[in-house]
Formats: sequence, structure tokens, C-alpha cells
Amino acid sequence: MTKQVIITMFATIALMSCKNETKKPEVAETKVETKVEVKKTESVQDYQVGSEVPKELVCMVNNAFMWKPQIPVPVNGKTYYGCCEMCVGTLNNDQKARIGKDPYSNKPVDKTEAYIVLMDKDGKVDYFESKENYLSFIKKI
Repeated sequence: MTKQVIITMFATIALMSCKNETKKPEVAETKVETKVEVKKTESVQDYQVGSEVPKELVCMVNNAFMWKPQIPVPVNGKTYYGCCEMCVGTLNNDQKARIGKDPYSNKPVDKTEAYIVLMDKDGKVDYFESKENYLSFIKKI
């Protein structure tokens, strides 16, 4: 009778092991697909200081060009972008994080509606009301 209990325990453990092994490849396949998808969307080699940059490549909390797609954060029908969960929370809860200041006009500008420009090689961005404001700004400096 003890042998039957031991054999049953080993059989149960063996079956459970098989189930776990089956799940692992599914997770690995999902990760590989995600990595491939991100590589397809990246094409940032052409961006230089002074270039307009896509909103989805900017962390709008850190005001930084991140060189890769950021986390979309829908708020009030507009989509903002953040680089981490803390930025997602900030964009959801702090209206000030969603507003930039046009360096030319000194007026507030919604970051989703701004003309976003890469301002230095470290990734700093500024938000302008329009391309015209940006062009006027660079003439001024």
C-alpha cells in the first residue's frame, strides 16, 4: 500500500512537471514577438538636434526623447506618452505634466498638440505651439 502511495505521488509530480513545461514556450514566444514588433517600429537614426520628433517617442513627464516607443496614456480623449509606470500615473493625475511651455511665446501648450523638437544630444525636448514658433525661436537665439 505504501508503494502505491509513493508511485501515485511520483506520477502526480511528473504530470505537473509536464504541464509547467508546456506553458513556458508560450511565454517565450510572446516575448519574442514583442521584441520583433518594437524593432519594426524603431527608425530613429535620422533624428538630430533641431528635428521634430514623434510624440510617441517622447517621455512627456521627463521631457525627453527616448529613441523608442513609449507607453501610451489616454487622458480626456488625448494620448500622452510616458517611459514607465510612474510616468503613466503622473500623466493620469497631474494636469501640469500634460502641459508644456512654448519657449518662444511663453504660452502653455498641450503636449499632444505641440510641435516637439529635439533640443540637444542628450534628448531634451521642447514643446512649441507651431513649427513657425520654433523657426522664430531659433532665429532669436
